[in-house]
Amino acid sequence: MSTASNMKSLLRGNVRQYGMVIALVTIIVFFQIQTDGVLLRPLNVTNLLTQNAAILILAIGMVMVIIARHIDLSVGSVAAFVGAVAAIMMTKWDMPWPIAVILCLALGAAIGAWHGFWVAYVGIPAFIVTLASMLLFRGLTLVVLDGATVGDLPGGFEAMGNGFLPEVGPDTDLANLTLVIAALLAAFLVFLEFRKRASAIRYNFEVLPLPLFYAKLAAIVAALFWFSYILAQYRGLPIVGLILFVLIGIYSFVMERTVVGRHIYAIGGNVDAATMSGVRTRRIDFLVMTNMGLLSALAGMVTAARLTAANPKAGTNFELDAIAAAFIGGAAVTGGVGTVVGAIIGGFVMGVLNNGMSLMGTSIDWQQAVKGLVLLAAVAFDVWNKKRTSVGGGAGSEDTTTTAPPPNDLVDEIEQASLPGTEQVAKT
Repeated sequence: MSTASNMKSLLRGNVRQYGMVIALVTIIVFFQIQTDGVLLRPLNVTNLLTQNAAILILAIGMVMVIIARHIDLSVGSVAAFVGAVAAIMMTKWDMPWPIAVILCLALGAAIGAWHGFWVAYVGIPAFIVTLASMLLFRGLTLVVLDGATVGDLPGGFEAMGNGFLPEVGPDTDLANLTLVIAALLAAFLVFLEFRKRASAIRYNFEVLPLPLFYAKLAAIVAALFWFSYILAQYRGLPIVGLILFVLIGIYSFVMERTVVGRHIYAIGGNVDAATMSGVRTRRIDFLVMTNMGLLSALAGMVTAARLTAANPKAGTNFELDAIAAAFIGGAAVTGGVGTVVGAIIGGFVMGVLNNGMSLMGTSIDWQQAVKGLVLLAAVAFDVWNKKRTSVGGGAGSEDTTTTAPPPNDLVDEIEQASLPGTEQVAKT
């Protein structure tokens, strides 16, 4: 295959992924011009990250739920409820905030396990289960807080939503630690890209030509340093930002390089085929819903920490924003397709739209209308792209570039060992 054909095939297979990145850059440039440069000022970029951190945390879990062909409407209410419980523990019960955080994470996981039980083992659709929980936990939030706002939270807890990494090193008028972390992260990402490329070549998969591959690496590193430099000009990386980036790394690894991640993709792609291949679909559904509850709890505590109080109205519409972020970032309505990084990009698209329109003085009603149109356009593009690919390549030729993560020898061996009957299916 020629270089031009190879490039065309790769770009076509990743049109949604690259399209969202281009859309995000276009939106940033547009609002940067319209706001006379206010959008990318260090303080505003920091606010953009901290204000959207809870939604981005939820988007990580939501994209996994959607890939597994489910939906979770309860995340906003669960976040509000757990945030309220955390505030009561720390203010009324005088519980040390680290212990309260751990217990509330366990509470969130228990709520997610409750959802997983009804969805995976009873067979009730996740839409119904989580709709009931949305109403249930919104009511329980009012009960726990007695309809009032609970503040005066410990400083250590509030730092989780408002704090920054400490200053280290010489006085450079920049947050040195943020730049050091960016350099280490850039080196790690470059290493992963080279490893992914080598693995793809070993399995005879299509890869970018070397010039484009190096250009891609340069773009990633440049974007990372540009973002970290803007943050370093104010107070550096917020603690909630560090939490978010750690989660992105962990869950990207889980979805791309582990058996559990591949099973989630397999279930979303074709649950019957996954079942016949030996995938324990019920257990995977249970784990996905449990994980969503855990991340909802974390998002709720991050929100309470940022607001320095637990509010009965906290988490309102969080579920809609998280679902929108996942779909805008490339998740398919039918399941089986999506990435964690894509969901984060989708979340930033929504966040920049909100922030940019607010800076321009656009009323909240028009902001909601624009976000609705963006979501509709993203899903419509996904449907159109599937039809185009199917017609262009024949039946069964739908792009699976984002469905299955890159190959890995160790993971493949583990997967073969963990799926009874896989060899027979492959031979068939």
